[in-house]
Amino acid sequence: MGEVSTIGLDIAKSVFQVHGIDCDGTTVIRKRVTRAKVLELFAALPRCLVGMEACPTAHYWSRRLQALGHTVRLMPPSYVKAYLKRSKNDANDAAAICEAVARPSMRFVSTKSEQQQSALMLHRSRQLLVRQRTMLSNAIRGHLAELGIISAKGRNGTAKLLAIIANEEDDGIPAAARVSLAVLARQYAAITTEIAVIERHIHAWHRSCEESRRLEEIPGIGPIIATALVAEVGDWTAFSSGRSLAAWIGLVPRQHSTGGKEDSAGFRSKAIDICDGCSLLALWRLSAMRASTAQNGSGWLA
Repeated sequence: MGEVSTIGLDIAKSVFQVHGIDCDGTTVIRKRVTRAKVLELFAALPRCLVGMEACPTAHYWSRRLQALGHTVRLMPPSYVKAYLKRSKNDANDAAAICEAVARPSMRFVSTKSEQQQSALMLHRSRQLLVRQRTMLSNAIRGHLAELGIISAKGRNGTAKLLAIIANEEDDGIPAAARVSLAVLARQYAAITTEIAVIERHIHAWHRSCEESRRLEEIPGIGPIIATALVAEVGDWTAFSSGRSLAAWIGLVPRQHSTGGKEDSAGFRSKAIDICDGCSLLALWRLSAMRASTAQNGSGWLA
């Protein structure tokens, strides 16, 4: 039995499962480790290849293990599932990860830096607040519609409804209804203010990031889309072509074909997840730009 060369690490909230093999494929480590003991264990191990699923906290542990000298590879959980044997449990999951990370055809996820994850937190927080604001707007419209007050679609129409609610001299709204509508209006205004604060931080991060400023040069891409792409994509060199990038974003249809029968299952929604309200034309231009730079080696996005 030799030294451990490859480890599959199944991460969780409190208890992690470790499965390690040597160069001959013989299992040398198979144990459960608490969160507080993970770094202590890996600090005592020789430098090796560590595989993990790209799930919550995976990027954090990847950075910590790389600081100890280990080579860390993150994989999409759906790619690891094929290597799972029999019942699903932590031990079998760790063994499947250990098996998958050594496959030459496996595709890996680039480890995100703290700056990238911070930018993604800004975007996801903004997206959550935008959804909450939309819910409030729909609630206000629905309540006022019951009173016969209708406005145009969009923010301009909502602004007119808010003005009606704020006008206490308007007899079209009963006093009891105005109380609840005023609460919703205050919530709407507060969320709008918080969205503006987050957007200012996004623009500041955009001005400090050279890659984001380069992306803004593409027609149809602004600071919001540029910063979201830089934070989400990370390592542009991981994509061999513009089509690969377009497929990862979700600009090409999924396939469910068999027996020579082509069956397209529609477009994925990842493009909308990356940049809320983004322009698909802008993303197509980005993938085309990535393809041209890959061919001529100019490194425009490198």
